[in-house]
Amino acid sequence: MMIKICGLSREQDIDYVNEARPDYCGFVFAASKRQVSPAQAEGLKRRLAEGIAAVGVFVNAPIENIAALYRDGVINIAQLHGDEDEAYIARLKEATGNTPIPIIKVIKSSSLNTLSRRHGGHGDHGENSNLKTPCPPCLRENYYLLDSGAGSGRAFDWDLLNSLTIDKPWFLAGGINLNNIEQAIAVNPFGIDVSSGAETDGIKDRAKILQLVAAVRKGKTV
Repeated sequence: MMIKICGLSREQDIDYVNEARPDYCGFVFAASKRQVSPAQAEGLKRRLAEGIAAVGVFVNAPIENIAALYRDGVINIAQLHGDEDEAYIARLKEATGNTPIPIIKVIKSSSLNTLSRRHGGHGDHGENSNLKTPCPPCLRENYYLLDSGAGSGRAFDWDLLNSLTIDKPWFLAGGINLNNIEQAIAVNPFGIDVSSGAETDGIKDRAKILQLVAAVRKGKTV
């Protein structure tokens, strides 16, 4: 199981993840208290240890902005939180050349709730309960990220996942912290995504980052 620590904005944050060695870290380029500029992200990426993939977090950003960050080696993956549809993702892939940028597309829990009700709620785990894509369909992304909302820091009802078969590797996000990391691992996502749960008073916390990464490594499921 993979783990991503998102919302890094300080040199100390990079030092913490370099020590903890998660699989991914996240730089937020969208409007947020954790937002970084391209120049800030470039400096942070230079400090980042090899083997940790940098994910850029965007909301309806101009395609060329994302492509430039990818071409310059500032990010390795784009995480899309807005209304980006299949056509947008296709243009972004094309803009990033012969090695197209991998895409994580966020699906909010409201979409999951709709799909779960459509297929009979928690009591119906039938073969037709497949999470293909939300409307409009996005077929070109590489991963999903299932979240309660844009940086809300709240967990959604993870039981919704019992009624769905998800057709791509997916990350679980939203309110994950040291108090519920074991329950998150038990849901068996491809990866765990933590932001506010790795903070104290809104600042990334070294001890929490180390403990969260250790918990995922220890509790790794097949």
